[in-house]
Amino acid sequence: MIFKSVTKIKNKTEKDFCVELTQVYRRLVEVYCQKHDIPFLPQVSNDDIAKELCEIGIIESASDMDALKVFLGKDYAPFAEAVSFAVKHKTELKTTLFKLYNSYRKEAQKGWASKPLRIVDFFCGAGGLSLGFIHEGFNVALANDIEDVCIQTYTYNHPELPSQHVIQGDIKTIVDNVQDYIVGDIDVVVGGPPCQGFSEANRQRIIDDPRNELYKYFVKAVERIAPKFVVMENVKGMMKVADQVVEDYERLSIERNGNTYSYRVAYHVLNSQNFCVAQSRERLIYIAVRSDVMDERNITPEKIFAEIFESTKGNPMFMLADALADIKPLEAPRVRNTNEIDSETTGKKIDVNAAENHSNAYLDLINCGRKIPYLFNHKARYCSDVNYEIYKRLNPGDDATDEKIKDIMPYAHRNHCFKDKYFKLHADRPCRTITAHLRMDCHSHIHPYQIRSLTPREAARAQSFPDDYMFLGAYLKTYMQIGNAVPTLMANGIAKVIKKYLK
Repeated sequence: MIFKSVTKIKNKTEKDFCVELTQVYRRLVEVYCQKHDIPFLPQVSNDDIAKELCEIGIIESASDMDALKVFLGKDYAPFAEAVSFAVKHKTELKTTLFKLYNSYRKEAQKGWASKPLRIVDFFCGAGGLSLGFIHEGFNVALANDIEDVCIQTYTYNHPELPSQHVIQGDIKTIVDNVQDYIVGDIDVVVGGPPCQGFSEANRQRIIDDPRNELYKYFVKAVERIAPKFVVMENVKGMMKVADQVVEDYERLSIERNGNTYSYRVAYHVLNSQNFCVAQSRERLIYIAVRSDVMDERNITPEKIFAEIFESTKGNPMFMLADALADIKPLEAPRVRNTNEIDSETTGKKIDVNAAENHSNAYLDLINCGRKIPYLFNHKARYCSDVNYEIYKRLNPGDDATDEKIKDIMPYAHRNHCFKDKYFKLHADRPCRTITAHLRMDCHSHIHPYQIRSLTPREAARAQSFPDDYMFLGAYLKTYMQIGNAVPTLMANGIAKVIKKYLK
């Protein structure tokens, strides 16, 4: 479920999440009214509101109403007004508010445990890798990440998955009893464990660096679950330990139901732009296949990679301009600490999509041909006077070493190692790699023809997330979630080939 009853909320993280969801609910009702030119007139009784709040799941009975009012404080009245309006327009609003009702989610989750093609996603982040597999017909049996905001985003966007199977926590505390969270056999384990200890090249086993322990727990989870396939992604720098990773997987020997399973592994660097993503993003992908599956299906991980490469031949190449098309122009806020404030000129967390009926081949692809009525996370980021002038002077392809900004460049003394601190993007090329560093600043991703950096929504489009995938949490944390994700179309391309051997 998405909501927890206010009487059962235990900590600040849960409270902040609940409050944010009530604000999202209110805002969705507002934009619905704006889009359909309907007056926002709440007009039902408290009894009707209490019943609706129970369906939402924020209270368990009408007797919890006073507790809810205390819990939400100043946020109660605007939320109650939105709920009141929703009661009068329930049929029309169901699609808009579907993800915010526990009752709707319960209906969507019927038969979840018996669905075929099941994956487990560790280090799931906001869910890009999962979504690529889901679009190919896979179902998520378990998703896990340590970041609470990632789990909140994942939970919101996946109403078909019971929330008790979206686990916020350290993999180290989950792996030993991972079977408690999983119902039935698992076809694929996917994930991108953070690995950092690549610098000490003189070590015989770099992968054993303590900084890489999360990778070790990922392998341990594979050993516990014994999936038919494993897809593990990481940064290109992990190539330094690629053969050591192969050793770790291929030494696994798993006893299960009287059978002994082992794995064969292959790895390649894949670039997202070859999978129709409007971004050049190289990722190291490992694919492991269980021994019995190799024998039964006459398949090897090398053959799977060969099919993946073959499947990308002839794919169209999309440019950043394709991702930036048909989206509202914005101005950067010029006042500090205003990133969270909505405005017509700088953008809103939730807004009407004025370009709903306009599209292009790339947007049709990432949105699966759907028209998306609302626009999420399209908010420009604060820009200081100095940075505004830098953004203004640079041309696409210019960086921090450009002579045009020499007189105002605040980091000129570091240009020898930091020239990409500022970079204006090319509209007619795939976007440069979207990274989690965008949460720190966005100078490396300056919009090609507006005087600002990319918004979270524009970065998400470059990552091939659909336009209705909303990122929750603080504004700067949305950049982190987007930058850490696996591009959805890239994940989908991998899933499509693996699926052939699971029918």
